[in-house]
Amino acid sequence: MAVQRPKPLLGDSKKSRIIRSKISSRSFGTSNEPTFNRLTVVWVQNNGVPFNTTGFFARLSRGGILVSTANFDRFGVVRFNNVGTLTNVSFTLRLFNRNGVLFRTRFIPAGVETFAVIG
Repeated sequence: MAVQRPKPLLGDSKKSRIIRSKISSRSFGTSNEPTFNRLTVVWVQNNGVPFNTTGFFARLSRGGILVSTANFDRFGVVRFNNVGTLTNVSFTLRLFNRNGVLFRTRFIPAGVETFAVIG
């Protein structure tokens, strides 16, 4: 039986978290490059389970100028293919539903590889 994930609520929890901000210096025989090569954003519930974000999209801007727009998959993940990691500048992230209704706005600081929007 498939698990039913809820759609995100319009009310904002004002929570977010940086998942990976820098690469650890531990030497395990791996290269010193980011795990994700493009900026990835995950939208999850307070308990960490991703929302069903089918039809949602995100816009990434810097200083009021639109940098990129990308669609969420149904597992709460959006990937900005034209923004490499680790980011060297800060961004403003806006999350919308398919009708263009703004659900969340978040600030992503520089030096980020993956970002989570909680709630």
